Amino acid sequence: MILSTELEYKGNLFPSNIVDYVKDVDILQFTTSNNVILQLTVLRDSVLRFRYSTVGKFDKDFSYAIDENASRGYNHLEITDDDEKYIVTTAKLICHIYKVDLRTSILDAKDQKIICEDELGFHWEESYELGGDIVKMSKIAQSGESYYGLGDKPEHTNLKGRRFENWATDSYAFGKNTDPIYKAIPFYTGLHNGKSYGIFFDNTFRTYFDFCQERRNVTSFWASGGEMNYYFFYGPKMEDVVVSYTDLTGTPELPPLWALGYHQCKWSYYPESNVKEITKKFRDLKIPCDAIYLDIDYMEGFRCFTWSKEYFPEPKRMVKELADDGFKTVVIIDPGIKIDMEYDVFREGLEKDYFCKRADGPYMKGKVWPGECYFPDFTRPEVREWWAGLFKELIAEIGVKGVWNDMNEPAVMDVPGKSFPPDVRHDYDGNPCSHQKAHNIYGMQMARATYHGLKRFNYPKRPFVITRSAYSGTQRYTSTWMGDNVATWEHLQIANIQAQRLALSGFSFAGSDIGGFAEQPNGELYARWIQLGVFHPFCRTHSSGDHGDQEPWTFDKEITDIVRKFIEIRYQLLPYLYTSFYQYYHDNIPMLKSLVLFDQEDAQTHYRTDEFICGNQILVCPINEPNSKGRRMYIPRGEWYNYWTKDVIVGGKETWVDADLDSMPLFIKAGAIIPKFPVQQYVGEKEIEQLTLDVYYKNGKEDSELYEDANDGYDYTKGRYSLKKFNFAGNEDKIIIRIHKRGQFNTSYDTFKINFYGLPFKVKSVKVDNEYVDLKDVQFKDNSLVVTKLFTNLQLLAD
Repeated sequence: MILSTELEYKGNLFPSNIVDYVKDVDILQFTTSNNVILQLTVLRDSVLRFRYSTVGKFDKDFSYAIDENASRGYNHLEITDDDEKYIVTTAKLICHIYKVDLRTSILDAKDQKIICEDELGFHWEESYELGGDIVKMSKIAQSGESYYGLGDKPEHTNLKGRRFENWATDSYAFGKNTDPIYKAIPFYTGLHNGKSYGIFFDNTFRTYFDFCQERRNVTSFWASGGEMNYYFFYGPKMEDVVVSYTDLTGTPELPPLWALGYHQCKWSYYPESNVKEITKKFRDLKIPCDAIYLDIDYMEGFRCFTWSKEYFPEPKRMVKELADDGFKTVVIIDPGIKIDMEYDVFREGLEKDYFCKRADGPYMKGKVWPGECYFPDFTRPEVREWWAGLFKELIAEIGVKGVWNDMNEPAVMDVPGKSFPPDVRHDYDGNPCSHQKAHNIYGMQMARATYHGLKRFNYPKRPFVITRSAYSGTQRYTSTWMGDNVATWEHLQIANIQAQRLALSGFSFAGSDIGGFAEQPNGELYARWIQLGVFHPFCRTHSSGDHGDQEPWTFDKEITDIVRKFIEIRYQLLPYLYTSFYQYYHDNIPMLKSLVLFDQEDAQTHYRTDEFICGNQILVCPINEPNSKGRRMYIPRGEWYNYWTKDVIVGGKETWVDADLDSMPLFIKAGAIIPKFPVQQYVGEKEIEQLTLDVYYKNGKEDSELYEDANDGYDYTKGRYSLKKFNFAGNEDKIIIRIHKRGQFNTSYDTFKINFYGLPFKVKSVKVDNEYVDLKDVQFKDNSLVVTKLFTNLQLLAD
């Protein structure tokens, strides 16, 4: 009989006292007497990595999340110690590592106040069932601390008092507070006492986060396996935290501009005559649309990379005809490959042994749409290369422009857990593991392989990929949507929160199924959802055909006209949205900003959920209830113009805003310069002959930007782009707009039409580049004028 031995003890284990310390450039290693190692890496003055081992050594350092191009380097690093602790000092942070138990605390180097400190700190529990450790970390919650991020959880934007699980899960018709759902993004931002920090727990096992739910003053996170490996980011501004995390995990390249247009999707549009009927009606009704989607019914028996001969006998011709009418074709591709020896994709995958296997050798078999399937192991580089090559016919020969990856959690029908069993094995890029480690990155690696296939065969044009499942870093390869939502008012509110949360988590190129995927919206709900969706980076209506039609004209003329009106607003704002995407791509700045991200110093923003900033200067607040003639909303500090009336409101307060069904609460920041296109039925329909700039007066200064390039292709990476920085300055009797241009791209238009709103004076004279001009020469009328795009200094004067 085995009595009470150490092996039988299944409680928490803790590091003991530090007995050794070694420094290797930017890596500091602390070893305890019970063989625990803390490896502290100083990536930047404001970014630290904490990595722990319980067995005296580390496994190979490998992560799918980290972008190899992430910034690295610091200005200052000093290590000292006293009787109690080691002290690591950078230009922005002081980190204490306590000698007695390896706990840490992090302080602001400037004022030496606590930012984040361990409670129990790192501890672990041996996992006798699965092997390895259950790794744990607990932190003291600071006074008044709030928490944000964690991907698209359908919860309140502020995570305080809640607990979450990260395990990518097919969650059809999920509801508010459903957890987990499709994505696993283990990154959050903390905010207290005017300071913001972030923690990214880079562990792909099933992870958990408790934000003061179990214990009101303790935040903790843990994983069912793997390492305690997390990155700490310091702001003190929340936007700086999100920027640093996004820099570490990466941003996508610029999408083709058409990808920011309006898209139409349904499960499913078939046969070809139905697709043509839908696209024709868009053009007949003059509702702008850039992409039409084909769901699983376009395939032959749901076999990926095939076409139904009955429904789509000549796909190449059809895709070309759609393209001639301005529609890009986007098709769905799932990971399940039908078991069928007559099916060349299956046969080739089998011959090359590319499919996932169970622990004892047989292939992982699961039922999805085609019936019984095998599943590629996308964690093997050669499998990703093979998968990318399978897109040659779809993209290079038939002309499809985008691919939509679904069911890639991975989802499997009719099994417990609706996914792979835990004993399935993966290569993990030369780091063999079970599905418990690979599950959360499976969809990411499928999207990665798809992206490389499209990039190869669509070259020199840019790829467009969408994924349902994602892990941190997936934004480098693809856009995303929030999965199978429901046509309810609650889900309209959820979609807004999810998009904000994803942007806070480094994944801006996201949107919801407008109108709801499951069930059927009424016209009012669909119109209100369109109003929200046109301000999300990814804008697509998608629905289940089981519940009826969901095209913009499905309801009545009133709803159709409202939907057209708002989609036209999106097309007018495309240069603004594209500029916001450039700022995301180039500077890691999220395209949507929750009010707390926009103004963290205003405590009233910390629990707001509905209002958000699109780009940097447009305030949006959807109507979330039926029969509404308006709503109360919070206006951030500063001055804002009502988009519809041009009335000015001073923020920092909650107020009622009128918004009948054909309107919504929409405000423009004072001093903003908003670029606008003419309305087009699709991107590229018209050559832009004149760009409109809407200028909103401010007594003070404001900066705006306008990014332009060829709207597709890669010339922008070689300097052929145009980035105009507008500096606005206004007072009671004068406006000055200065432009600083960078880049070699020459736009198709030669002039700006500039509309001025809110001028406090009557314009008597205009100066262009310090020369007075005749008002007739600039067509000055009703506070609008036309001026050459080459101007560098424009002045409107009261005398």
